[in-house]
Amino acid sequence: MQDRSLVDTLAEDPRWDAFGLHDIAEGAATAALSHLGLAPDGFEISLMGCDDARIAVLNTEFRGKPKPTNVLSWPSEDRMAEDEGGTPEPPEPGEEDDPESLGDIAIAWETCEREAAQQKKPMKDHVTHLVIHATLHLMGYDHETEADAELMEGIEIAILGGLGLANPYE
Repeated sequence: MQDRSLVDTLAEDPRWDAFGLHDIAEGAATAALSHLGLAPDGFEISLMGCDDARIAVLNTEFRGKPKPTNVLSWPSEDRMAEDEGGTPEPPEPGEEDDPESLGDIAIAWETCEREAAQQKKPMKDHVTHLVIHATLHLMGYDHETEADAELMEGIEIAILGGLGLANPYE
């Protein structure tokens, strides 16, 4: 039984607290790690729920793109697979009282809200997908090449399906 949270959540924008970001993120990240065969109690993720203004600053600083985006992730270490389309090596879990940090995620309210409306889906489903997507980035998955994107999207679709959510790529 897990006594602590996998996701350490900071809601910089109070709309995220009212939305229930922590519980949604906890469920999404747990589903992602479990799908990969990892016990969530050996890991920790830091998540910041912010607004578009804050994520635009982060996107500029870390990616050189001076605009808001939906989600950003910073793995605690490079876990990328050596081969294109290859599966990254899973990290070793820490102890329950000293979990292995997978890294940090930031998610932006306005962009998520707008995208969910444009895609005609509940924001909860969209945020669940984005947290799964970001968690996979922390695990070394990426979508820079077609082979990498195919692998990552297939895993996302499977995890979302296990949660009863639709394929976001259709």
